[in-house]
Amino acid sequence: MPAKLSVNLNAVAMLRNRRDLPWPSVTGLGRIALAAGAHGLTVHPRPDQRHVRFADLPEIRALIDDEFPQAEFNIEGYPSEDFLQLVERYQPEQVTLVPDDPAQATSDHGWDFAAQASFLGPVVKRLKKGGFRVSLFSDPDPAGIAAARDTGADRVELYTGPYGGCHSDSEKARKELEKLGKTADAARAAGLAVNAGHDLVVDNLPALVGRVPALAEVSIGHGLTADALQYGMARTVERFLRACGW
Repeated sequence: MPAKLSVNLNAVAMLRNRRDLPWPSVTGLGRIALAAGAHGLTVHPRPDQRHVRFADLPEIRALIDDEFPQAEFNIEGYPSEDFLQLVERYQPEQVTLVPDDPAQATSDHGWDFAAQASFLGPVVKRLKKGGFRVSLFSDPDPAGIAAARDTGADRVELYTGPYGGCHSDSEKARKELEKLGKTADAARAAGLAVNAGHDLVVDNLPALVGRVPALAEVSIGHGLTADALQYGMARTVERFLRACGW
C-alpha cells in the first residue's frame, strides 16, 4: 500500500494568525483536504501558539469524528507535561514526539535516542498505556534505530529536511535519499514502521517512496500549503496523493 498522506495544518494556522480574523479557516481547509482524499491531519501545537492554537484541537478532533471517521489525527510536539495533557485530552490516533526547543522556528533534527532513552522511555510507556500510536522524530542515521526501538515506540518519522533542501542538487539529493533509505531499512528490520516528513514536495516524493516502499505515512505542511496557494487545496492533495503512488 502506498504511503498515507497526512496534511499538516500549521502553515495554514500561521497565515490565519497574522490577523485577528477567523480566515483562512484551519478546520475549513482541513475539511477540503480530507474530502479530496487525504488520510489524516497533523498539527504541532507549540507552547506560544504561534501556529496551531490549542482552541483548534477540539475542532479538528470533531471534524474527523463527525465527518471523516476513517481519517487520523496526528499531534506532534515536545513531550512536556502540558503537551502530554493536550494529547490525552484530544485523543489523536498518533502522537509524534519531536525534540524541539520551544523557540525553534520549525523541527530541524531528530532525537538522540541513546542519550535521551531514560527520558523517552517513560513518556512512550505513558502514551502507549493511553492507547496512542507513538512515532519518534529521527535523523537519517541507522545507528540510533536500536535505541529508538527500545523506547517501546511503534514508528519513527524520518526527518527529511536535508533531502528536501537538495532541490537544486540532484547528486546531493541522491546521497541524502540513500541515508533515509538505510535508516528506513534498519527501522523495518527492528520492527518499527516508518513515517517521513519535512520539506517534501511533489517533485521529491516519488524517489522517496521508491526507495522506501514500506513507507507508512508522510506528513506534509509547508510545501503542500505553498502548492495550495497556486492550485487550491483539493487539487494539491490530489497531486500529492499521486506523488505517493495512489
